[in-house]
Amino acid sequence: MTIPFSNTTAIRGAMFVAFSTIAATLCADEASLLSVSQPHMGTIVRIVADCDDPEQFQKVTNQAFERIRQIEQICSDYRSDSEVLQLSAKSPTSEPISVSNDLWNVLKQANQVNRASHGAFDVTLGPLTKEWRRFRRRGNLDPLRIEDVRVAVGAKHMTLDEKKQAVSLSVADMRIDLGGIAKGYAIDAALEVLTRHGITRALVDAGGDIAVTDAPRGEAGWRVGIAGLDPKQPPLLVAHISNCAVATSGDAFQFLEHEGKRYSHILDPRTGYGVDHRATVTVFASSATQADAWASAITVLGPNETPKVLEKEPAIAAWMEVLVDEKPITWASPNLGTWLSEHSQKN
Repeated sequence: MTIPFSNTTAIRGAMFVAFSTIAATLCADEASLLSVSQPHMGTIVRIVADCDDPEQFQKVTNQAFERIRQIEQICSDYRSDSEVLQLSAKSPTSEPISVSNDLWNVLKQANQVNRASHGAFDVTLGPLTKEWRRFRRRGNLDPLRIEDVRVAVGAKHMTLDEKKQAVSLSVADMRIDLGGIAKGYAIDAALEVLTRHGITRALVDAGGDIAVTDAPRGEAGWRVGIAGLDPKQPPLLVAHISNCAVATSGDAFQFLEHEGKRYSHILDPRTGYGVDHRATVTVFASSATQADAWASAITVLGPNETPKVLEKEPAIAAWMEVLVDEKPITWASPNLGTWLSEHSQKN
């Protein structure tokens, strides 16, 4: 099925109309806010807050960064001693393996998005992720190798035992890759630390994936820009949001060209290959965990499958720009304007 698109100019105008009720004023200059950054999870994590007590801000943000470190140790696909890779190494499991609260929560939410996205998001694609990293380094892909490792990929091979908080992996050589969801989960966890300690007007940004609580005083929301296919250009659209999250997925820098075809680093678990349509996707959701996972899923689903899938997901709003015949075409979920209006803050 082909989804009708509006041209870029028309949709952009429509979106600015939708935003006009939100972005009545610009967000406060961040120079008037407290901010701190640290490297974590392969990116720079930035915490910004409207807080009158610099000492409290420093103390609480240190705890928030420590929480992120804990989650990275559990979920990392690069650390051989991470909990998720230790679990993967036990495949096939002879009995369910008990896991920590954090790993359980991530896997449970990942499974929910897997089902809702018809398999477009799947954390068991780790064997494919590992092979495609090699392909990109070598500048060449091996279709036979893709078929070999696909036997260890599939959410059906991972069973979650709710009563025991335990995981079973049914085939050998499985490798769980939480790269499409762990960063969002860490953002949510950091924001929870800030809120619990009384910092309730805050933003956590991890490489462009963002979650926010209440808006800075006197503002309609935290100002976020929506990028197009060229991330070096200024944002195409701007929104002001509070108490929600936004995540962006795209392949501007990581891709492989093979025999005249361009493959994204974002893999389709259903085929074993990188997505071959150029797209940038921005997703708004109630949590960064959901936004992160759905941004990956929608990138895989593309413009033809996404509208039907999101019909059953009213809590998710999305915007997409896709390159079709070398021309940028845009699509927005029908609920986007309403969703953003509901997540602005009327001060």
